[in-house]
Amino acid sequence: MKQTTFIYIAITLLLAVSCQNKQETSTASPLETYADSLFQTSIDSAQIAGASILIFQKDKMLLKKSYGYASLELSTPMPSDGNFFIASVTKQFTAAAILKLVEAKKLSLDDDFTKYLEFDTKGRKITIAQLLDHTSGLPQAESKEEFMQMTFDESPQKLMVKLVEPKHFLHEPGEAMIYNNTAFVLLGLIIEKITGQSYEEYLQESFFDPLGMSNTSYTSNTKVTKNKVNGYVHTPKGLQQNGYLNYDIPYSAGALSSTTEDLLKWMQALHTGKVISAPMYQSMITPSKLNDGTPIRYAKGLVNFSYYGHQEIGHNGGGFGFLSKTRYFPDDDLYIICLLNTYGPKGGDFFTDKLTWKLLDQKEFNQFALDFDTNGIEGTYTGQTRDTIQTLDIKSIENGITRQVKGEEKIDTLNLYVGKNTWMDGNDKITIENNEYRVDKIYNYYILKKEK
Repeated sequence: MKQTTFIYIAITLLLAVSCQNKQETSTASPLETYADSLFQTSIDSAQIAGASILIFQKDKMLLKKSYGYASLELSTPMPSDGNFFIASVTKQFTAAAILKLVEAKKLSLDDDFTKYLEFDTKGRKITIAQLLDHTSGLPQAESKEEFMQMTFDESPQKLMVKLVEPKHFLHEPGEAMIYNNTAFVLLGLIIEKITGQSYEEYLQESFFDPLGMSNTSYTSNTKVTKNKVNGYVHTPKGLQQNGYLNYDIPYSAGALSSTTEDLLKWMQALHTGKVISAPMYQSMITPSKLNDGTPIRYAKGLVNFSYYGHQEIGHNGGGFGFLSKTRYFPDDDLYIICLLNTYGPKGGDFFTDKLTWKLLDQKEFNQFALDFDTNGIEGTYTGQTRDTIQTLDIKSIENGITRQVKGEEKIDTLNLYVGKNTWMDGNDKITIENNEYRVDKIYNYYILKKEK
């Protein structure tokens, strides 16, 4: 009798647990189920070690979840509030800090930055605004040799300035937009010069403490940080640990660490007027123009553009074992934050794109019939891009053109013509006219000239 009773109780408990598990499984939203599959597939194939995703819309948390591992070595699961290195997502904090100083009338966006720092611009005027929107043309220190020099220097951010000062400018100020870490390092040094505080102290006092961002800080190699996540690199041999980084090298261009929850606090505060005044906020999110009046899609520490029919304000970050993405769609009241602890083929864009179009309608570009003779734009074009001087050949084909970068076998076909001598390649706009090949890549706008 006792044995029968025991068996009955055991079966009842098993059925209860089974029902509970079924109930828990059934509560997962289609968005969560899709995200689970998306991230788990990438983890199972060793393309990423782990990730955290947060999606918030109209005062409702649609998804907040972590996947994979914070440490592969220790088989440590990713915590719900994993602390990630966010790289260039840092730039929006630097931009807001500068605008806060403008608001306090301690500097002006039109000031030549050499008013605050010694730097030989070789006669050029470069404004604070041009540092913020990447149109300064300043050279950069990004070679392996320069990186090694800076790694073991006591003040690598100051050494960076010395390393780039003798170099040739990438372009004249305002004539193009080439993503520029040097410019944002200079902005951090300006913040320190004006405030008398370290960059880290100023951000802590001005933003992190008032907004309750207790899990956001300047990244450290020595400080014990709760739920700190290890970074990895995807290689042909599999995932490998990222090497040592002196965080004073990226400095104010990309040295912060944070969590998805803290970044949501920041983004909500910034976009609802709780960080800087309304005029300063408008300045921060209003894209700039080049000297010739050409609009670009980068504002000040943030991009702002139409993403397949939806206005997006945000920023990417990447490097040293991490990739990050922050997106805000004001018309849809939608925030998406994705943090990965792997630098590899699948970045924040890959995951946030997939999830974005589960929530929003993707509006494709309207294709137009070609309205000019493309034979007239055939030729070889050369100019400065972010990484190198690039040369490419343009050839006319039926209903489109092809382009081939010199030294590469790959030939791309451009056939999505949107009018006014412009093609779309994903989000890239390519305009070819007046003997110029112009590329608007959201984070870069460069111009290649036709060779005679």
